[in-house]
Amino acid sequence: MPASYAYLGPEGTFTEVALRTLPEAATRELIPYVSVQSALDAVRAGEAEAAFVPIENSVEGGITTTLDELVAGAPLMIYREVLLSITFALLVRPGTKLSDIKTVSAHPAAQPQVRNWMRKHLPETHWESAASNADAARLVQEGRYDAAFAGEFAAARYGLEALETGIHDAENAQTRFVLVGRPARPAAPTGADKTSVVLWQRDDHPGGLRDLLGEFATRGINLMLLQSRPTGAGIGNYCFCIDAEGHISDRRVAEALMGLKRICLQVRYLGSYPRADVRPGELQSPRPGTSDDEFVAAADWVARCQDGRF
Repeated sequence: MPASYAYLGPEGTFTEVALRTLPEAATRELIPYVSVQSALDAVRAGEAEAAFVPIENSVEGGITTTLDELVAGAPLMIYREVLLSITFALLVRPGTKLSDIKTVSAHPAAQPQVRNWMRKHLPETHWESAASNADAARLVQEGRYDAAFAGEFAAARYGLEALETGIHDAENAQTRFVLVGRPARPAAPTGADKTSVVLWQRDDHPGGLRDLLGEFATRGINLMLLQSRPTGAGIGNYCFCIDAEGHISDRRVAEALMGLKRICLQVRYLGSYPRADVRPGELQSPRPGTSDDEFVAAADWVARCQDGRF
């Protein structure tokens, strides 16, 4: 396997900035790809060891392009996550004034984060989506668009200047990025982990989603992301992307996954990995009745009952 990481490019994306915060990135060749799909396909094809892509932002939730790519195709697995605070700069060719801007471009995930700013400062400007924010900056450099929302750090790389900086509609906005590789044994639990799965119902029936969520709730497992995505099989057919607290080696998480495997048409395990928002030891203890020791004690009690030793 090549010692390289694919990432959503071109150079100068927020994805690249977040990727470089990983210590192991210093020992890998970092290769930009034009889209999330192409970066993940590079991993599936064995052209890269792993891919680093955005998966969620605090303004709009899950990034559907990434979720859909993880739902479909050959299975992949999440190994790490990184949180990055996001503010945008309005990048233009030197000499451009705000009144000159008729077209602006950025990644679709950026639009909800700057929508109100645009309404106030660029009410007549036409929005065009780009494969990434850095790609939008490249297109401005080439003269295709008048301005791009991107990281201020991308200005020098593309010969642009930041006309405005610190642009954001929501304070403390963050984007979550994940390192994705081929399926393998998950890393050992840290005590502050997250498990990601995709669930498909056997059929559409009243209380169907409640049945899925109940497997988590009865075991005291908190959910951190729940997003439905169309399966492509027709209107009303959805699968559910879920991030849950805990590691697959935790008894409560393992039992929840076993329960889901029984009642779901399909379960795709996307990995158990360290959380980026907390450190081990910062989380509260599991709810009473849901710790590993209590699961072991309950199983032992059942065994004793079966042996007539209760």
